Amino acid sequence: MRKYFSRIVLMLGNVVTGLSILGPAGMLADLARGVHVGIHDTGLLVTYGAVVLCIGSPIMAWLTTRVDRRALLVATLVILAAGQAAVDRRALLVATLVILAAGQAASALTSNYYVILLLRIGMLTIGAIYTPQAAATVALIVHDRERPSAIAFVFLGWSVAIAGGLPLVTLITTHFGWQAVYGTLAVIAAIVAALLFVVLPKGLQGHPLSPQSFVTIARSKRILLILLVTLLQTSGQFTVFIYLAPLLHALTGAGPAVAGAFFAFYGVVGLLGNVLASGIVTKLETQKTLALFMASTLLGMTLWSVGAGWLVAMGAGIFFWAFGFAAINSMQQARLVAAAPDLASASVALNTSVLYVGQAIGSGIGGLLFAHEYFRLVGYVGAAFVTLACALLAATWETVKRRQC
Repeated sequence: MRKYFSRIVLMLGNVVTGLSILGPAGMLADLARGVHVGIHDTGLLVTYGAVVLCIGSPIMAWLTTRVDRRALLVATLVILAAGQAAVDRRALLVATLVILAAGQAASALTSNYYVILLLRIGMLTIGAIYTPQAAATVALIVHDRERPSAIAFVFLGWSVAIAGGLPLVTLITTHFGWQAVYGTLAVIAAIVAALLFVVLPKGLQGHPLSPQSFVTIARSKRILLILLVTLLQTSGQFTVFIYLAPLLHALTGAGPAVAGAFFAFYGVVGLLGNVLASGIVTKLETQKTLALFMASTLLGMTLWSVGAGWLVAMGAGIFFWAFGFAAINSMQQARLVAAAPDLASASVALNTSVLYVGQAIGSGIGGLLFAHEYFRLVGYVGAAFVTLACALLAATWETVKRRQC
């Protein structure tokens, strides 16, 4: 029973992490007005944050390899809560109990874009720990055969963050302002941190890592190709995703309510896709499951691009795109754990790092295209990246017999 609750709370931690990273996407326009910058500059909060995450993820995996998993994950969420609260001056007193001087400085400049950016960079430097370590932790709790489905379940948190979190972000922003969003995220992070402390068993430690672990990974052609697939497909998806709300407005005139509905639809369908993936992966095998959901995402992004300006067609595109979104990342992490179990903490951290590189590339390219009003081109560029990822997977397809050798 404790294993079951551990999976659930680890998944909820990914909800917190996902919202900490993707939150600006649900309030781009209001946040831009509140801090007096453009949509493109506000989108860079995601880009810069992703750059920090991509560097921090493998470094933190190495530095924290001997730290008890429960203490590590709880500490990560406490700092995430503090960072979120510090942006909202009404929650300043709570924040100062954890980050003291940093919270004091943030309170004086809560509406300044650069202060928010610095807070975000500091917060996500620590947040880089969570997603890879949650995957590595659940792998320590379950049996080998259960690992792919358990990792897929933990990654459901990202789908939940999009399905319920981003529409909530949009709703709160519309009625109470963007600062209220940060206060809400702080409370949620603190609650999940407390739950993690209660349900995770003590003494969970991964295989010891050293810089040599990353050298070993760098020499593995199989692992590097898996990571390249992550980079390409993530770059493609985030070229469009971060600017989903302003793109909908620019192409169809849709307002915040429609954008919130699209985020909810995207997240719910992604959640269903990941649930299905975790259910079929044991029988279908990880690589085939990955191919199925990558094809769905490519189909969806193509429909979005071709149907740009027609809300029904864009909604159909969202369905197929979202169906593969979370499942792809779950299967990629499962492939890495299977490829080198002793290096799982490092390889999954690198996969998360590469995922954040893809977020930075995609949000940067998407922001540049949006700033120059190439609204329709955004979708085609995103689909091109995903096409390359699918081609790479096909070109490096491994038979069961070969992988057993």
